[in-house]
This record gives sequence, C-alpha cells and structure tokens, in this order.
Amino acid sequence: MKDKFIVTIAGGGSTYTPGIVLMLLENMNRFPISEIRLYDNNAERQSVLGEACQIMVNERHPEVAFSYTTDPQAAFTDVDFVMAHIRVGLYEMREKDEKIPLKYGVVGQETCGPGGIAYGMRSIAGVLELVDYMEQYSPNAWMLNYSNPAAIVAEATRRLRPTSKIINICDMPVAIEGIFADILGLASRKEMNVRYYGLNHFGWWTSITDKAGNDLMPALKQHVAEQGYCSPAEDFQHKAPSWIETFRKAKDLFALDPQTLPNTYLKYYFYPDYVVEHSNPNHTRANEIVVGREKEVFDMARHIVERESAREAHFHAGAHATFIVDLACAIAFNTQERMLLIVENNGAIANFDETAMVEVPCLVGANGPEPLAMGRIPTFQKGLMEQQVAVEKLVVEAWIEGSYQKLWQALTLSKTVPSASVAKAILDDLIAANKDYWPELH
Repeated sequence: MKDKFIVTIAGGGSTYTPGIVLMLLENMNRFPISEIRLYDNNAERQSVLGEACQIMVNERHPEVAFSYTTDPQAAFTDVDFVMAHIRVGLYEMREKDEKIPLKYGVVGQETCGPGGIAYGMRSIAGVLELVDYMEQYSPNAWMLNYSNPAAIVAEATRRLRPTSKIINICDMPVAIEGIFADILGLASRKEMNVRYYGLNHFGWWTSITDKAGNDLMPALKQHVAEQGYCSPAEDFQHKAPSWIETFRKAKDLFALDPQTLPNTYLKYYFYPDYVVEHSNPNHTRANEIVVGREKEVFDMARHIVERESAREAHFHAGAHATFIVDLACAIAFNTQERMLLIVENNGAIANFDETAMVEVPCLVGANGPEPLAMGRIPTFQKGLMEQQVAVEKLVVEAWIEGSYQKLWQALTLSKTVPSASVAKAILDDLIAANKDYWPELH
C-alpha cells in the first residue's frame, strides 16, 4: 500500500474544482497525497482556477506538488486516482438543454428528460477519452467519475469500456442524507445506515436506521409529509430559489409512495406539468449558476491571484467533494465502507434487468464496489425504472450507431415528453444546437 497518492482532477476548470482541492488538503490525515494535478482541455478557464489553487496548496501544504495542464500525458502519467467532473459544452450548452424543451412545454433540466439526453450525447465521448488516457498512462489507477448525466455515462462505460476501473457516483443522495441528518438532529449522515435502490437521479430510500439499529423512518416521514425536505440548515449551494422549491416539492413526491422516501429528481417525472408551469423559459438554472456560483468562484480565484494569498478565501466543498474523498479512502485502504454507487445490477435488485446500471448501497474496498442485495421491488417503482432504463440504453445505442431513430425513440419514451411528435420537434432542435458535439445521426 502506498504512503501517499497522486490525484488528477479532470475538469480542472470546473467551479467545483477549488472545493475539491480544498477538501483533499483538509483530509490529508486520512488520505495523504503527494501531488495534485488539474487537467482540462480549456486552458484559459483552467488557468484562472489553477493559479488560485496553486497559491492555496502552497500556503496550506507546501509539500504537495501542484500543477495544471492541458497535456494528457503530463496529467495522467503515474497517477493513483482520477477524479472526473467534466461538462462538455459548458454552461452555454446547458442553457440550450434547458431552454429548447421548455419551448415545447416540456421539462428543461440538466439530467432529466430531453436536456439530460442531449447532455448525455455530449458527455459520452468526453468521459471515454478520459478513461482511455488513464488506461494508457496509468493502467492501475481508478477513475471516480461524477460527470453528468451519470446514468447515461455509466451505461456507456458499461457497454464500451467494460473492464475499466471506473466508478460512477452521484452526490445528490449524499446531499439529501445530509438533510435527513439535519431534520433528525444528527451530527452527520454517517450516523445513519440506509437502504436505497433506483437509478441515478431516480431512486427511493426504503430504510434508515441509526448505528444501533433504531428505525429513523417514522420521524423522517412525519417531517417530510408536512415540510418536504426543508431542513433547519440549508447549505449555501441550495439557497437558490429553484433548490428551495425542489426540497419543498419532496412532500408531493412522498405522497405517491409513503412507504419510501424519494430522490428529489423524481419531481421532473411525477409532476412535469408543475415543473414547466413554474419554469421561466428565459431564465433557467443555467442562468442562475452563471450569475451565482460561476461568478462567485471565478471572482474568488481572481481575488486570490491578485492578493497572492488564499488565507481569506472561502470555497464551498460540497457533499460530492467529501463523498469523493471517502470513496478514494475506501479503495486505497480497503475500508469496506458502505456507500451508494452506480453499478451494474447483476441481481442486486432481484426482479430487475441484470444489465441495468442501478444505484444501490455497496461495500467498497481495494477491488472496487460490491453491491448489497436490495431484494425485489414493487410494481410502481419497477415500472418507472424499466421505462427510464430503456431511455438510457436507447441513448447509448443511438450514440454508438449514430441512429436518429433510436434517439427519437429515447425521447418519445421519456416520461417527461408527451408525444412522439413533440419528441421529434425537440430532437431536431437539439441536433442543430449540438452539431459540434454529437456524432452525426442518420
């Protein structure tokens, strides 16, 4: 076992990167690192954050080597972990993902419905490229991937890179569990044991206990029935009006199946009419982020560079930053920590497609994740999940085959889209918008 690890953060120009660098530095006692590298194919964007992170690393842990580069060989040679969070097309394309469907009265969302399909078609090539660089230059490394849309990316890597050491993860269940802990008055989500099953952004908690085995679900359910997922302590990332509304709406998601607690993203599938009605087609979440988190992070980075000091800097290390360090530790030190990950089903959900990429609790060690059995699932969830898995599989097949037909089928099958004619109109607009990113469809 190594004493110290080399980590490459792929997507070095992301607004989340400084938070992840900070999180790595703050966790040196449990996950010691000798070097952090940033990699991005957008040199201009990465250099702003790279310069600021360099100053931050030098001040806090000068013994840690730091670099940022656009050269894959320099970024990926002799690394132990690649932490990947890329956004192909940046927020400019996210805005189109959200606004094009809304033009047709359909949910415009980054990972759900037509927007998620469009984003998936862009992300597949980018993530495969990173996997290939890692395998070429560091064949023993692990990729911890939280590039969205995670469900489509996970299906693509399952199909096209079946032996790769890539683990697809999502921070949303972690963030929601943090809210559960707040509601229950617990210090941390790690004081809970959870059972959960579903797909990425499409799942349900079936059991939550404390470490002594006491059932915490009744107290949670009572709160959620009245207030949704509004907790006594919202973190800064979730103060945007769209997030507060999302957490309130959990009350209505819960009403559909009061035996379980739902992932917040289910609102796009259960209440698409409500979502569209409460969306501004001219100002979507992408616009919120550009004037919010995007501006804050880049302004802070420039401020650090100007002052040549990061001592007063505040970068938000969100739920996904802590989660990714936990995952790296579990692999590096074979801790067998229990974590929610996206893995091939292989019987974890007994009455569901063996090849589906499902999100379930896993024990994680040096050989990667070992899924826990979640048993059989009810008809309601099974039907919803089968429809959504089919959408994801069709998207990946459309990308592989360059098939217009299969992508039209995927959009038509999405629970957020009302008809094949609307699906076709949206698809044709998305093809025009994504001409620089998607494979040619025929």
